[in-house]
Amino acid sequence: MSDYKQALIDYINATNTHDFSEVEKCLAQNAVYWFSDNSCTTIDAIKEYFEQAWTTVQEEVYQADHVQWIATSSEVATCIYEYKWSGLVNGIHQSGKGRATNIFKQVDQKWLLIHEHLSA
Repeated sequence: MSDYKQALIDYINATNTHDFSEVEKCLAQNAVYWFSDNSCTTIDAIKEYFEQAWTTVQEEVYQADHVQWIATSSEVATCIYEYKWSGLVNGIHQSGKGRATNIFKQVDQKWLLIHEHLSA
């Protein structure tokens, strides 16, 4: 498996820990997130967004399905996928899905997420 493919797996697994310190290990310091309702351009803003989401959706499970690596090189790799989530919202099981784009970049010989774009 290519290292960038493992980087996506590691990122999804880190997200499912609900511990931002684990997610942060997967992020480039200048990572930019575009969500349907907000854009985050600093690690602190990304952390705040994740932690709010984990508070809203308790016991959330996030997954990436139908991953397609659409552009790859030795320095950058871009994938698109359908994301799915499920968890408890106000004690009631809920789920949803949307589309995602992730861009990973080689930083100090490690693949890190530099951009994520999620849309419902």
